[in-house]
Amino acid sequence: MTILDNIIAHKRQEVAERQSLVPAKRLEQSLYMNAQPLSLSRYLLRDDLSGIIAEFKRKSPSKGFINPHAPVERTTLGYMQAGASALSILTDTEFFGGKNEDLTTARRYNFCPILRKDFVIDEYQILEAKSIGADAVLLIAAALKPEEVLQLGRFAKSLGLEVLLEIHNAEELENTLHPDAVTLVGVNNRNLHDFSVRLDTSGELAQRIPAAYVKVTESGLSSAAEIEALRAVGYRGFLIGETFMRHSRPEKACAALVQQLRATEAVTLI
Repeated sequence: MTILDNIIAHKRQEVAERQSLVPAKRLEQSLYMNAQPLSLSRYLLRDDLSGIIAEFKRKSPSKGFINPHAPVERTTLGYMQAGASALSILTDTEFFGGKNEDLTTARRYNFCPILRKDFVIDEYQILEAKSIGADAVLLIAAALKPEEVLQLGRFAKSLGLEVLLEIHNAEELENTLHPDAVTLVGVNNRNLHDFSVRLDTSGELAQRIPAAYVKVTESGLSSAAEIEALRAVGYRGFLIGETFMRHSRPEKACAALVQQLRATEAVTLI
């Protein structure tokens, strides 16, 4: 089994357990269920912001713990103060060391869109995402059938949540892109079967993504030059996690990259 296969197999067990412990009716009683979600796509399209979706994650399946002690409050608030457009919070516990409380804590301290980063396979997880304060959810094409992407995406939209569809190749894009279920398309430069990273993946798929969708590039980004190169081919969102989290103060690493971006933009204007 690949890493992704292992994650999805474990996720099915996890979701079943969570449903038995916290039924959907309890989730529906959350104060966040009546809140109006913020639009991730609109924030990424704002010219006064960086386009960076700054991610909080403690570990990864391929590298183990990256930064197990970073505080959610300081890190996420620091990301926003540094100039990030939005947050991505890993809530998977077994493979990424996250938890739902991380997202709720980030929601309490930040007034920006928050993406719940997890391996969604069931409507229950989408309801759960809304109940903990998320504004958008991730649907991974490699982990879902096309009809599941449609079903889950429509359900998310019925709750007011935006959907970031993550793809890795042209086949996934063609098979799973539904206009009434997806708002943003994210190209993951990381192969989820072996976790290798190849930045050219985003460049190669850029022109295949219809203009109606906000384009996001994920994984492997570490410099202003890489961001500018991908911005030139249409990307407006840049999801960055490990580059920041491997520093003792992730928010400072984010601030340094945003400063580099602004300096690059200033030179371009001249």
